[in-house]
Amino acid sequence: MKKTALPKMLSFAAPDLREQIEALPAGTALIGISTTGRAIAVDLDAECPHVLVCTGSGGGSTTVLRSLTAQFLHQGAHALVLDPKRISHLWAKTLPTVTHRGNVAGIHDALVALASELKRRLDTEGDLGNVPRLIVAIDEADTTLRQLARYWETFRQKDDPKTSPAITAIEEALWAGRAARVHVIFDGRPSAGALGAQAHELFATVILSRFTADTWRRLAPMAGPAPKQSTHPGRFHVVQQGGTHETQAILMSDADVVNWLTEPTDSES
Repeated sequence: MKKTALPKMLSFAAPDLREQIEALPAGTALIGISTTGRAIAVDLDAECPHVLVCTGSGGGSTTVLRSLTAQFLHQGAHALVLDPKRISHLWAKTLPTVTHRGNVAGIHDALVALASELKRRLDTEGDLGNVPRLIVAIDEADTTLRQLARYWETFRQKDDPKTSPAITAIEEALWAGRAARVHVIFDGRPSAGALGAQAHELFATVILSRFTADTWRRLAPMAGPAPKQSTHPGRFHVVQQGGTHETQAILMSDADVVNWLTEPTDSES
């Protein structure tokens, strides 16, 4: 397939891009545009209940989490945004359908509540089509998991499980989330020690940037040898169904997201 030059930047404010995003069906979010001019998207209702984002420092993972989560929120989803740096997702603090947690105690409690919500949904008889989709966006997930494990050890009692219930909640969401309309966007490298050896197999879409050869082998083994990388801002390799797409990702700023999600609809104006 013929390759074309990727745009240097793909801003949400670009002509017609917002209209293209808003025309997507529910459960679908645009990642960006590939070198073939193809729109590369996530479809949570098809092959991809969860998304893995893994980048080196400054690779743009926070931007991808913000863009994908915002698109699902625009479609009516709710979100739990875990932000261990506390400042990477300030946009999430202002929105009524988003729960933002930054400190480890708050993250722990939110994930324990997630486990209860997951069970409630799975125990519900009938169709969940009218239940809002729930996006669990975990930024700096490797750091978050380490913090949760240490936090649990500070008050775990003798008869309590060894594994933090917050970490167990993430694992349960990955394994059973599709049936409950709960979807994880995970920024990091799923660790065999924290989530189980097969956790990386639960992500049908893998978004990589500034990766090492070892990271590529671990997270995209079916996609062949690691491709040549670009340090250009917003440039990613998206792996889906064993294929790799070099992609320029959409840039949504905090202000873009808040303005888009809080502006009045036609019926309200």
